[in-house]
This record gives sequence, C-alpha cells and structure tokens, in this order.
Amino acid sequence: QVQLQESGPGLVKPSQTLSLTCTVSGDSITTNYYYWNWIRQPPGKGLEWIGAIGYSGNTYYSPSLESRTSISRDTSKNQFTLQLISVTPKDTAVYYCASGNLGLHGDYWGQGTQVTVSS
Repeated sequence: QVQLQESGPGLVKPSQTLSLTCTVSGDSITTNYYYWNWIRQPPGKGLEWIGAIGYSGNTYYSPSLESRTSISRDTSKNQFTLQLISVTPKDTAVYYCASGNLGLHGDYWGQGTQVTVSS
C-alpha cells in the first residue's frame, strides 16, 4: 500500500519561503503514469490544486500559483518537495501530498500538515 507523509515547518513568516517534503513508501515516484501532487485547503475553503511532478520528472503548476511555486524530487530518497516563495497569510492552509492522477483526485493522500503564515 502506498503511504505519503508530509513534513516541514508549521509556521512561516510573511515574505519567506514555504518548503514541504513528501516522503513516499510502498511505491516509487518514478512509477509509470503516476503523478505526485501538492494540494492545499485554506480554512473554511475547498481543496486547491497547487501542482505536481510526473513520473518522468515533468512539472505541472496551477496558473494562479505558478509564478511562486517550484516542485522537485529526490529519487534516491523517494521524496518530492514543494517550495512556495513570497508567502502571505492567504497561503495559510492544510497542505497535502497525493499520488495518482494529475489534480485533485489522487488515489493515495498524506494526512496533511498545517502551515500558518504569520509574523
């Protein structure tokens, strides 16, 4: 069974960079046709897809966040990471990593990690 676990700071100051890592077990992040997504849910709002890295290493981003987002991977550690620059309090959310299809309908999800942007 595929398991995903998010990790990273729970508090980030405005204008700084949010960095999260998703550690995957039970499958390889290079598995054919799988996408490894980052998704968030701000308080009181719905899920928002941030972006993804594909099995071949190609990256895909939400147009609304693309200018501030970078997703990369470390195949030796079976991890993929999210970096979101120049954060504001509007970036406060529970952040999830998920695998499967590209977008919000992943087959497997991490438990989520709360990130608060505040000074």
